[in-house]
Amino acid sequence: MSKDPKVQPRYTGIPTFMRTPYAPTLEDIDIALIGVPFDGGVTNRAGARHGPREVRNQSSLMRTINQATGVAPFDLVRVGDAGDAVPDTPFELLAAHKSIEEFYEGIKAAGVMPISAGGDHSVTLPILRALAKDGPVAMVHFDAHCDTGDFYLGSKFHHGSPFKVAAEEGLIDPKKTIQIGIRGGVTDRDIWKFSYESGMRVIHIEEFYEMGLNAVIDEIKQVVGDSPVYVTFDVDGLDPVYAPGTGTPEIGGFTTFEAQQMIRSLADLNIIGGDVVEVAPPFDPSGVTALTGATMMFELLCVSAVSLKRQRGDSTSCENGG
Repeated sequence: MSKDPKVQPRYTGIPTFMRTPYAPTLEDIDIALIGVPFDGGVTNRAGARHGPREVRNQSSLMRTINQATGVAPFDLVRVGDAGDAVPDTPFELLAAHKSIEEFYEGIKAAGVMPISAGGDHSVTLPILRALAKDGPVAMVHFDAHCDTGDFYLGSKFHHGSPFKVAAEEGLIDPKKTIQIGIRGGVTDRDIWKFSYESGMRVIHIEEFYEMGLNAVIDEIKQVVGDSPVYVTFDVDGLDPVYAPGTGTPEIGGFTTFEAQQMIRSLADLNIIGGDVVEVAPPFDPSGVTALTGATMMFELLCVSAVSLKRQRGDSTSCENGG
């Protein structure tokens, strides 16, 4: 039997993301799969700190080839599980974010692309602080919430505000940022005004269905263009029938199939990294949310592998991983 763990029985071995080699030293890998087990930025239902471990478990169900697109990411690039970005002081939010940032500074210094599993959405801010030190990047953001809120209970650092802070710090270019799936009730009519005033493209779920999937995909490409882009996928962007285990579920979201189609469309972009966040296993004992998170992470890996291969100058067809 082959010694490749990706083709061993799925119930065997030590669980790593998608059964890739454990690679904490970052040697001989192009894309690092990383866990960020931190949910100190949650404003209500905690539990996403358990996300990376359960996403690892469910990711054993991933295979080696994307049947829909023909992409075999493990043939295109070298992929490894780089472990977890564990904050040294998880009870101090700002210090925790600094620890995460320092972890990703090491990833960037090694010339490795990170694809991460959170953790709450506040963790994207320190990741961006590490990856976008040289200038603002574009962003594709799938979510039910814009996450451009302001102070809440005395702090502007929480999972409802990372992208306001990121824009203010010059980490993302608001005019090259698109937010897709926004919906749900609010307690302040102006809670997301920063998104509009800064020039972000906000697609509420009603407009999403009025436009249609293909038009939304075209809009993503028009907004981002050929800029370096970070992709962040909050599982609460999905309707909670597909992802009930999350901190802030909002009914009326897009489907898993629509999400897959949108992510698959990103292969032509110049991706620098991405994440899947807000998987909170305690709210979903069935494991379906973690499976959904793992699948979206695999889809993101596929397009990132294609993008990275192209960015490094290999224009060979990526069909079937070639």
